[in-house]
Amino acid sequence: MKNPLVSVVIPTYNRAELVCRAIDNVFQQTYSDIEIIVVDDGSTDDTQARLGQYGSRIRVIAQANTGAPIARNRGAAAARGEIIAFQDSDDSWKPSKLERQVALLENCPKSVPCCLCNVAMGIVDGKEETSFSYSLIEPQHEEGLWTNVAEVLATRFVLFNQAAAIRREAFEKLGGFAEDLKYLEDYDLPLRLALEGPWAYIAEPLVIYQQGTPGSFSSQALRDPIVLKECAVRIFERILAQVDGDGQRLGLRTQLKRRLRMIRRELVAARLTSDGSFGQRAIGRCLLTADHYGRAAFRRSPWFPQPTTVPIKIVHSRLLQSS
Repeated sequence: MKNPLVSVVIPTYNRAELVCRAIDNVFQQTYSDIEIIVVDDGSTDDTQARLGQYGSRIRVIAQANTGAPIARNRGAAAARGEIIAFQDSDDSWKPSKLERQVALLENCPKSVPCCLCNVAMGIVDGKEETSFSYSLIEPQHEEGLWTNVAEVLATRFVLFNQAAAIRREAFEKLGGFAEDLKYLEDYDLPLRLALEGPWAYIAEPLVIYQQGTPGSFSSQALRDPIVLKECAVRIFERILAQVDGDGQRLGLRTQLKRRLRMIRRELVAARLTSDGSFGQRAIGRCLLTADHYGRAAFRRSPWFPQPTTVPIKIVHSRLLQSS
């Protein structure tokens, strides 16, 4: 049986050296049925000249600078693969990343929209920090099917773009990344994908994340807290509207409402601490402190959802029983 083609989309902006490293890293994948699409989002450095050295081994799309969500969507629209994987120009993949994700997706029902792997984020206090540990995600199995993704993502963010392999059909059904969000499009898309059904996952870190790369969009977002929180409010209002009235998702609606209330308080606090008088800034800091302790208490409560996972062999058994 023919292996599915994986389209790797790499958006870049003024990172000529970094994007070449990312391309070289993708070429080191043990999975060979890939195409690489680089979307140059209006670079003014020598990105185009550096990309030219790869010739026909990659496809290059050049556009005016419009931001990462539009660049990723542009690359995905040009993709020919059944599976789409997004890579940031400053991160790297371990060689088996795509091979393992494709194998897992091929062993799952077609209704499973994506496969998410863990991400290595560096050493903290002598211990390796990963995206799963940072987000308090502790699956019961090394790999398998994660059945309550929406409930978990309603309560915390997990690194997604560089760690996911997404079925193209699911990506197109949802319309790709939300282009009206300045930030957090990498939270919005996984939340919407989570409503599509269970995900495949791999607990082993197969991505290496470069924290705080100078000029990174994540660093910029942290310096822009008001717009960041406004984007988060918009995301959760839309997700909540999507599940409102769905009697099958009462627990999820409760989690979404709780998170939306918290984000709205954080937005008020951000506005007070940014533009208010001395007294308003003090109130804002108090609100942020109260929310910090409130989140800590919630994480220790029985209402804080933990991932529910199923090994692939059990998924196969259930499929055989239903056929």
